[in-house]
Amino acid sequence: MSKLKLTLGVVAIAFITLTAVSCKDNKKEKMNEESHSEMGHDNSDGHHDNDSSEMNHDDMGESNEMMHSNTQDSGVSQVVSDYMALKDALVETNKDAAAKAGNKLNNTLSTFDVSSYTSEQQDELKDILEDAKEQAEHIGKSEMDHQREHFKTLSKDMIDMVAITGTTTTLYQQFCPMYDKGSVWLSMSKDVKNPYYGEKMLTCGKVQKEIN
Repeated sequence: MSKLKLTLGVVAIAFITLTAVSCKDNKKEKMNEESHSEMGHDNSDGHHDNDSSEMNHDDMGESNEMMHSNTQDSGVSQVVSDYMALKDALVETNKDAAAKAGNKLNNTLSTFDVSSYTSEQQDELKDILEDAKEQAEHIGKSEMDHQREHFKTLSKDMIDMVAITGTTTTLYQQFCPMYDKGSVWLSMSKDVKNPYYGEKMLTCGKVQKEIN
């Protein structure tokens, strides 16, 4: 009987020991699984970081495109601004002011950057710019009658240029049926102020179309 109790006691102790060890192993295994899971989560976060990097790279690309676009718009705006100064000088029949505006426009056209356009557009723009510079140069050293003659051709160049580059401001293509069998020009106002005749026939002409 005593031996039986002793045997049962040993068995009981062995069972308790095995149970404790088993629980400990299960706990360690669970901790390892959690650790792996956290590592996997970290890797997942790392993956998202890569995605974030890719997104940042895309954002930088869009930012560069926007900066390039802004530079492009700025170039067009300056050309239009200089052209308008010339047009206003001719409206006022002011030869010296027109000559000064023509020279300034010539310099602006010389620095116009066409690199952001397609190869076909670049070829067209180079031809337009070359002719426009020639007209502006002549305006810078001519008498009023000749300034207006060159302005007619320059205006056609400007219309062709804006058709390619677009414009950041609304422009109005206006037409005078009297000057040299019909002549066009660009204005930032719907009001007709004729640069070909000035005060002689200031309101001669009409708006042909709006350019946005």
